[in-house]
This record gives sequence, structure tokens and C-alpha cells, in this order.
Amino acid sequence: MGAFDGMRALVTGGASGIGLATARRLTALGAHVAVLDLRPPPEDQLLHVQGDVSDTPSVTAATRAAVEAFGGLDILVNNAGVGAQGRVEDNSDEEWHRVLNVNVVGHVRATRSVLPSLRASSCAAIVNVASIAATAGLPDRALYSAAKGAVLSLTLAMAADLMADGIRVNAVNPGTVNTPWVERLLENADDPEQERAALAARQPHGRLVDPEEVAEAICYLASPAAGSVTGTALAVDGGMAGLRLRRKD
Repeated sequence: MGAFDGMRALVTGGASGIGLATARRLTALGAHVAVLDLRPPPEDQLLHVQGDVSDTPSVTAATRAAVEAFGGLDILVNNAGVGAQGRVEDNSDEEWHRVLNVNVVGHVRATRSVLPSLRASSCAAIVNVASIAATAGLPDRALYSAAKGAVLSLTLAMAADLMADGIRVNAVNPGTVNTPWVERLLENADDPEQERAALAARQPHGRLVDPEEVAEAICYLASPAAGSVTGTALAVDGGMAGLRLRRKD
């Protein structure tokens, strides 16, 4: 018996990276999983509902397709997002609006589209993917940090609002994860190997976080085993948020 046998989940941005790792893990644990993404996931067992989280009609149509296919929904993983680099003065108004629209309002669109189904579930859970950037000041990440900070605050507000409906809401705060976006970032660096080493070194355990590690945390927060866990953020960051290790000379 899997921990999610008979449960139905929707993962936004589930065609790659953290989203794909989460969709795979939920499936392995017995859930029926739909992936809301612009492109299909590589696995046939994952139901693809094409959608763009920056567009309300697109999200509404995609979530409706998932709910109709499964006959309801128990879990929403708000993972879809885009990266952003730069200091506070480096991005245009248009870029600020674009990133906040995807990374914050995208979570809102998906959530409100599936709330009726979640309210009808006896084990409803929402997990939002935030970031270490929400709790630690990282250089050249002003826009991204602002967006993920908003996701963290949104998580707390949603948890309070939805408590009476029996819907738990939590977040994960990953460190720097070995995802396609990070790979593209490294490819564009002047010295990719040096940049990779720097990203790994800023995390106390000395390496990038694996998407599967974040997926495990998401699955725990989404599972009935976490029935008393709501309004919290689980860090999966190699100790980056809280540890200050001394160098050994």
C-alpha cells in the first residue's frame, strides 16, 4: 500500500525539475497525478493538462480537465515559476510584473481554480514551492527574492484562511537545486565550473540540492501523515538558512 493510494494530485510546472521529481514520487506512492505545464512531462503515466499559470482562462481550463479526469482533487503542488537575476535596479517594470505574475499570482490562479474540489476532499493539502531566497539575502536576486518572499507570506495567509475548510497549506524552501534553470544559468556564466562550485559552496553541506530531495519534503507535507502540519515552511537547503559553520584551517 502506498501512502497516497487513491489520492489525486495536481502539480504545476511538473514537466521538469522539482515539479517532475514530485510528480514521479507521488505516482510511485500511489497517487493519480496530473501535470499542469506548457509542455508534456516525459512519463506517459502522468496526465498532462496543458496550461499557462500566467493566464487565468488557461489555468481554469487545465484544472477543470484534471478534476474531471480524476473525479476530484486532494493535493495541489504550486511549483510553476521562473527565475530572475539582478539587483533591485537591474530589471524593468515589465520584468517585475512578469515574474511576480508567474511566481506569485500563478499560485493564486491555480489555488482558487481547485478550491471547490479541495474543499470536498477529506485529506486536502496545498504545498507551495518557495525558496531560501525568501528567508536569506542572496546577491543579485532582488526580484526573485521578492517573489518567493511573497509566496512564503501567501502560504501563511492561505493556511489561516483555509483552516476551517480542512485544507492544510505549507511551503518548502529549497536551497539551490540542480534544475534545468540552474543549468542554463551555469551555461551562460563566464566560467561555468567556477560558478557551479560557488553555488555549491554557499550551502553548508557543500553541494547543490537534488530535486528528489525537495520532492520528498513536498510529499511529506502533502501526505495524511502530516495531518497536524499547516502554516509552516520546511527548508531543504543543506543547512543554508540556519547554519554558520566554522572553517577548518
